[in-house]
Amino acid sequence: MTDNEALTEDQVGDRVAGLLLAAGGGRRLGGRPKALLEHRGHPLVEHAVGALRAAGCARVHVVLGARAEDVRARAALDGCVLVDNPDWEQGMGSSLRAGLHSLTGTGARAALVCLVDQPGIGGQAMARVRAAYRDETSLASAAYGGVRGHPVLLGAAHWAGTAATATGDRGARAYLREHEAEIALVECGDVARPYDIDTEADLVHLE
Repeated sequence: MTDNEALTEDQVGDRVAGLLLAAGGGRRLGGRPKALLEHRGHPLVEHAVGALRAAGCARVHVVLGARAEDVRARAALDGCVLVDNPDWEQGMGSSLRAGLHSLTGTGARAALVCLVDQPGIGGQAMARVRAAYRDETSLASAAYGGVRGHPVLLGAAHWAGTAATATGDRGARAYLREHEAEIALVECGDVARPYDIDTEADLVHLE
């Protein structure tokens, strides 16, 4: 019997923490932090937290960086653990390291890692990837037409290795490439659209 089969749904929710990377400064968006871009009447960071909770993550850690105080003031993030990343300008890797470090000692056995600038990926896709959790050695990723994307499930056994290779804007990319044979791909192309909000042209995706 696997660890996952022995647990209730609520217990799995406690074991798999949501980790939202929301520190980016939106350099190609004229310096507008992505966390505060409006989508369906709410900041993107709220939208992403809601999706993680809809996916069953009882614990959600949110990594903040650019204009962190404005995000705290303007976004409803009650119940989330807010993690400040003073090195956010160094890229996504620093936020991933900060987020994984914040989960150490919490009892979480895996992190469901999501990006704040992908509002086309909602709770349904996140729940599918979360369901791939078995134990702390689990490693899974959403796939779109067979191509690996977000979110990514990192069992706690992979956190140290991921943090050691997370530099610049690569995030977990280097670690996942090294461990590609271990990754369970979870097809989500039928329920999500994996676009990024990176440039002014991408703002058409916001509603």
